This record gives sequence, structure tokens and C-alpha cells, in this order.
Amino acid sequence: MNIEKVISTVFHKDSGISGSRITERFNTDADNRDDICQSMNSAFIISLCGTDHPEYSNANNYLQKMQKDKIYASLAKFLKGGLQLISNEIEKRVQTDADFAARLTDLNKYSESNIDFTSTDAIDALWSVFFPEAEGVFTKKEKKSEELRKKRIVKIINPNMKPITDPGKQMIFTSNILLTIPDAKTDIGSLGYSEELIKGITLAAGEKQAFFYDHPIQIGTKPEANEIIYGLKGLNNTADYEKKNGNMDPGQKLTCILSASVTHKSLQKIAKRYIKEELDNHGSFEHLDIYIFTEEDTEKLIDEIFLPAAALINNINTSNSDKSIREELLKSIFGVDGEYGRHYSFLKAITAFWNILVDTDKTATFKIDLDQIFPEKELEEQSGKSSFEHFKSPLWGAEGTDSSGNPVELGMIAGALVNEKDIHKGLFTPDVLFDTRQDLKLEERFFYSKLMMGLSTGSELATRYGENGIDGKRTCIQRIHVTGGTNGILVKALRKHRPFTPGFIGRAEDQAYLLSVLGKNSTGLAYLHEDGLIMRHDKEAFAGDAMKAASAGNMIGDFIRTLYFSRYAEILTDNISDIKQTIDPFTGCFVSKIPLTTVLLRFCMKTADLFEAGDDQLASDFMLQSFERLERSIEFAYGKEDLLLKTYNKERKGWNLFYDILDGLENKDAVDPIKKMVIQIKAAGICAGCKV
Repeated sequence: MNIEKVISTVFHKDSGISGSRITERFNTDADNRDDICQSMNSAFIISLCGTDHPEYSNANNYLQKMQKDKIYASLAKFLKGGLQLISNEIEKRVQTDADFAARLTDLNKYSESNIDFTSTDAIDALWSVFFPEAEGVFTKKEKKSEELRKKRIVKIINPNMKPITDPGKQMIFTSNILLTIPDAKTDIGSLGYSEELIKGITLAAGEKQAFFYDHPIQIGTKPEANEIIYGLKGLNNTADYEKKNGNMDPGQKLTCILSASVTHKSLQKIAKRYIKEELDNHGSFEHLDIYIFTEEDTEKLIDEIFLPAAALINNINTSNSDKSIREELLKSIFGVDGEYGRHYSFLKAITAFWNILVDTDKTATFKIDLDQIFPEKELEEQSGKSSFEHFKSPLWGAEGTDSSGNPVELGMIAGALVNEKDIHKGLFTPDVLFDTRQDLKLEERFFYSKLMMGLSTGSELATRYGENGIDGKRTCIQRIHVTGGTNGILVKALRKHRPFTPGFIGRAEDQAYLLSVLGKNSTGLAYLHEDGLIMRHDKEAFAGDAMKAASAGNMIGDFIRTLYFSRYAEILTDNISDIKQTIDPFTGCFVSKIPLTTVLLRFCMKTADLFEAGDDQLASDFMLQSFERLERSIEFAYGKEDLLLKTYNKERKGWNLFYDILDGLENKDAVDPIKKMVIQIKAAGICAGCKV
């Protein structure tokens, strides 16, 4: 049993999706880049339709021929290999999963009935196999929303008896800076930077991109569109507001730690200098103590703090051979360059380090994105609290039981977002709305995460206490769906539960962070939903160019997320349904029973959608810029070497070592106090060197 009949019916000229002219777009005589890419993509889809398609033989022969082409051979081999991956995965799943087999059988029968595949019933029929999290959501949205909210309810047993009382003193605010080279049309020499910066930027511009981010800051961006300046000014204004409100001592400064990650490796050496020049020239941050950590700085902390500390601690093996192992483990997990997961984990873990070696008053951290600000006026008026007052909730750190009776520790906190363009409608306007349109694109008929994101946003992020029987005192909700900024963790919970996002995660690093304490590693750590803790999201208002510049190269990130989340969940549990029960519908929709099939279908359908829209150049860019990354990701997650599993196991050991060292430094019986003081002095010196 396979999916040929299903795909064939979806694209049938009579019952299929109107407007999708896959067969007409297949041309074996194509002779320019866009037409060739379009024909190769059509050939892939036609091949998926099976031997009953009249162009099946021609499509297969075309892909076979293109494997010998000087320019397109690699893409053709990827597509041919993809056909086999899909066939193998579906066959294996049918043999091992009775529920999936039954759903596929029903879908095939539905396809044979030749019913219009543009109907809501047809969408549900497809989703029952390829995207089961969304099945029935169009017709049962309110019911599903209510069920989700009830599933997230936590009954409080013990509130936190020592909640945050002085956020300005006790909290570290963190964020990540993502840097990339200037636009190709930019005259680098005219940017007005120092000679050293110009040289480094020019060198990086000639390199192949190493890391891909959603919307990195292009060096040379005008100050008014630079989110580094914008976000820090916003945080500075928050501190000023809280001082005037009496929630922060006039002489205090907020501790703000920034990680600096780059897309091109030569930018590593100049990142801090670039940021410092921008801040010096265009900002005033009198209420902030700003620290910037580059990869060089994190390596320095390992070499001069963690490794020497490990050698001093009595219960950590100190043989020479183990030192090299410790160094490898620590450098594999503690840093800021690479995929999102790496800097995200750093921005949490640095607070535990700070608490022990730099400032013991720091007992919590809160991450923001620099395109977000606290709208203090609206917070006061509409939520009844300023941002700092929200952090004082005794529910942050409380203990309770979830809807299944399992113990929960709300050691993390999560807020929500409102778009700048929507805040006039009210602070509690969700930043992602439930999408009610049903004229879906090809890709959306097989996978439509935005629909689940809208459902989850309305059900989790927009929950108001005092409604739906949830009072925000004896009952609250825990959050699974969180945003990259607007979330935090107590140091106590950080050290106890040791959560982390694996360094291979390049999308949804915030949600992957929670996955590390689910499944076999379940510890009960959870996010508190703090009703009213809302930041204003201003990305589209001032940095649309950065988003536009990142478009083609980043479309594939969501696909890789499915591959990695699906394999990661397999590692974390012996029964995927256990984790799915917790993380569905939004986070869970990226944990698929057929991840390879889902991703490869999305790849070809996304391409077809772009061609259908007339975006031929973007469609070709997407194919040619993405397939190699996708191919590497498939090999990493599902190849014979099982590299994802090996990497995860190594990182788990690395983080355990990291926290073992911190625990040892705090234990007077494990390390000599005088030697610890020397370590502290060195740590303070390194951190002082990162202060701008």
C-alpha cells in the first residue's frame, strides 16, 4: 500500500485541485534555469502519482537523464532518492502501525470515489494521514480550543514562598543578536566603519554561508532599522519606567546579556566590534549594564573557568585524558555560533554561572527578542500590572498537578505577543489568528502548521485568568507553545532540571527546550502562563527588509524542524504517543509518523505553489538553495550513522558536566574556598571584558 492513488487524485484534471497544472508544467525540452527546475519538480510529483499517470515513464526518464547533467545532477539524484525514501517509509509505517494503515486505507478508498478534492471533507481526508493534528479543526475549532485549554490546566498545591521581589536586582535579561553580511548591492567601503571592520566584512562577503537564521541583521542596516539599537532602547525605557513607578531602585542597572551569532565564519572576529560601534554611535543606555558574548568569549570561559574548576572539584575525575574529554564536551554545548539551539541554551545557562561566580543576587533570567518591547502604558492600563510586577507572581516557581494528575513544577514563565499594528485593538489581541480560509495552497493540504499555531495561540497564549474556570491563583495553565522571546526560568529550576535545546535545532528552539525534560527524562518542569505578560512585536514595523532578505534561504527551516523533532521525540520516549499527548497540537504537529514523506511532499508542493504564483525565480532559488541542506538533514537524522542520536547523547553528557561543575563550586566540601575565590576573580574579569 502506498500513496500513488492519493497523489494522483489530488492532481487529477477533473477531481483534483483546480489551478495546479503539474502535468502542463512538465517539459522535457526545458532549457533555462526556471523551466528546468519547474520540470524537475513536476516530474517528481508525476512519479509520485504512480504508473497510472500518462506521463509517468517520461517523468522517470527525465529525472534519470538529469542525473547526468553538469548543473542539475545533484538535485535530480536528491529527487530520485526522495521517491525511494517515501516508498520505504510508507511501507514500513503500514507494517508497524495499524492505525496509520487503516487511515491510509480509508484515504485510498476516498480517493477512488473521485470526489472533489477541494472540499473541506477532502482536506480532512488528506490531513487524517499527513497532518492528523488538524483533522476536524475547521468544523470543531471551539471544541478543540476548549479541550486544549482544559488539558493545560494545573492545580496549584504550593505557591512559590520566595518569589521574585526585585526584578531589577534579581533578574538577568538576555537576547540574541544574529549578524549577516550586507546586501550584495551595498558598497562595503562606504559604510563608515573602521578599517578593521571593513576588512572583516569584505572577507566574510566572499565566503559560503555557514548558518541560516530567519531574519539576521544585515551589517550596514540603518540605525532606525537596526533591532540591536531598537530592542536595547526599548529595554532601557522599561527600566526607566519601572524606576519612576517605584519597582526598581534609582541607582540600579538592568543586567543585559547578549549573544552574538553570525552567518559567515569570518564575522566571528568582528561581531563585537561592530555591535560596540553601533551602540556607541547611535544609542544611550544609561539604565543597562550590557554584556556581549561571542564564540571567542564562551571558549575563554571554558578554558579559564570551567576546565580549571573541574580540576579542583573532588568528585570530578581529573586525569589528563579526562581533561580533553571534558573540553570537547563543554565546547560542544556551551557557545553562541551555530544553530538557534546553541545560543538559546547559552542564554539560559549563563544565568546559573552568573549566580554562582559573578552575582549571587541573580536568581532568574528572562529572554526577549530585540524586535520586542514591553508596552508599559498598555500593560498598566489593561493588565493591571507593569512588566516587573508580572515577574513577582508566586505562581512562577509554584508546584501543582496537571490535568492527568502528574506533578508539575512551574519553574519557567512564558508571556505572549501582540503585533504593533494590532495593539490599538487591545493588548490581548493574539499575534497569530486562527486562519479560517479554506482555499488552501498545495503545501497546506499536506501540512498546515500555521493553522495549529493559530489554534494554540488562541487557546494557550491568549488565556485570561478569571475566565473558563481558571482563577490564576489556585488554578492556572501551563504552556507548551512559547515564543522565542518573552520567556524565562528560575536559576533553582535551571540547576535542578538541567533543560537544554540541542545544538542541532535551528527552528523552534524555545519549544525544543521543553522537550529535553519530557519523555524518559520527564522531571515535571513546566512553563507558567503569566496572563497579561505581553510584549509588543515590532519586526514588521521597522525591519521588513531583513525579513525579505532572508526569505528563500530560510523556507527550508520549517521542514528540517519536522525531521529533527520527529527523530528527537523517538529518542526521548519509547512511545511517541506519550509525548504527542503533551505537545499536540502545535509543537506536536512537527513530530510526524512519516517525517520523510511529509517533508519531501512539502518540498515539492511548496515549489509548485511558488511556480503557480508566478514566482519562478524564487521557486528555483528555493529548490537550488534548499535541497542540499535538506539532504544533509535527512542524513543527520535518519542516516546509517544516526548522528542526531549521537549528538544528543554527547550534549546531554556535556550539560550534566556543566551543572556538575557549578554544583561542585557551590559545595564547600568539594572545592577549597580560596581556590574558588581565584576562579571567581577570573570569571569576573572575563565578564568585565564583555561589558560594553
